[in-house]
Amino acid sequence: MNTKKLLAAVTGVTMLAGMLTACGSSSDSSTASSSDPNTLTIWAWDDNFNVKAANIAKEYYQKEHPDVTVNVVSMAQDDIVQTLNTAFSSGTYKGLPNIVLIEDYRIQNYLNAYPGELRDLSNTVNPDDFMDYKLGVMTQDNKVYGVPFDSGVAALFYRTDYIEEAGYTTDDMQDLTWSEFIQIGKDVKEKTGKYMLTLDPSDLGQIRMMMQSAGAWYVKEDGKTVDIADNEVLKESVKTYQQIIDAGIAEQISGWDPFVGAFQKGDVASVPTGCWIAPTIAAAEDQSGKWAVAPLPRLDNVDSSLNTSNIGGGSWYVLDKVGNGELAENFLAETFASNVDLMNDLVSEINLVSTLKASADAENYKKPNEFFGGQEIFSDFSKWTEEIPTVNYGLYTYSIEDIMSEAVQSILQGADIDETLANTQVQAEAAVLN
Repeated sequence: MNTKKLLAAVTGVTMLAGMLTACGSSSDSSTASSSDPNTLTIWAWDDNFNVKAANIAKEYYQKEHPDVTVNVVSMAQDDIVQTLNTAFSSGTYKGLPNIVLIEDYRIQNYLNAYPGELRDLSNTVNPDDFMDYKLGVMTQDNKVYGVPFDSGVAALFYRTDYIEEAGYTTDDMQDLTWSEFIQIGKDVKEKTGKYMLTLDPSDLGQIRMMMQSAGAWYVKEDGKTVDIADNEVLKESVKTYQQIIDAGIAEQISGWDPFVGAFQKGDVASVPTGCWIAPTIAAAEDQSGKWAVAPLPRLDNVDSSLNTSNIGGGSWYVLDKVGNGELAENFLAETFASNVDLMNDLVSEINLVSTLKASADAENYKKPNEFFGGQEIFSDFSKWTEEIPTVNYGLYTYSIEDIMSEAVQSILQGADIDETLANTQVQAEAAVLN
């Protein structure tokens, strides 16, 4: 769900041709957008989530439009980013899709760096139908350029048996602050020998969730002005991150596989992250009934911080200069922009938490989940999604985060936090200007 590096914007038309050739050789579907007025091509990453969702949406659409051919192509997200940047910079559109999934952290780059490339979908997307936080990043000059898709609402997944052994109940896990979470973690470590969570020093996802819980980011509301040195929410988030480390309740890991292995093997008592981790947790069938989900903890010393946040997520966009724009818009209008039955199916098929508000009333959202102790987790996820603070992720999330990652490590090793953040501000400003 989350990539670490923002690749270079331009590498030349030759790279574009190479990308398209490679993609064509690895997929049964054509990657070239056809001049046929009844053909659409969709690009997305993650075969088990986004690509599967697009294919199921395709089935829904073709029931009503059997004359339309829809090719769903799976590509790595980095390849999509690189290919779009190269094509937009060179004005070369041959081989591009009609519809593409773009990560929310990246969309401001496209809207600002490549105006006119994405189709205005204001006539298709009713803002009242979707979660506010999701619309903010794709709206510019009162025009909506995307169709919101999945929620990355953050939650606290936890082992009820470990928590109970440490003397706590499920009621104790509600409405937590991070300091209360840390204390529970200390008691869990003492009573069970288990860590409370994992932390990857190279991944600042925890800090991102803490910031958005208070409506803050690495940039100001304009999405362009770097906001690090005087960002009190960021400072409190880094301090909280350090307190978790210093408390000895975090198992430090590196990469996805150790992260997953820690909770699937029962080495940690909780997983504070996006709702999309639920099926991966549930893959450990021997732990069924031993897990529950609570709202994410909030920052202690920040009044604006809530027990809800977001991490990850993407949305669907139409490339306006590729062709068949009206057909592409109609596809999205009849599927992801409005179809509650589709959203209901995607709950059981891919564990989707939709940002289409009406989905909350769908049947599968209200079903008890046996693995999570009978809890109606999708109903809870949907309710928490409505409360996520809106943040403009801006143009530079990943380039700034590369610099911030080094700053956080320096602070953890004893560097002065104010001085380090001030220096990071200067470095980040220089990076985004180049």
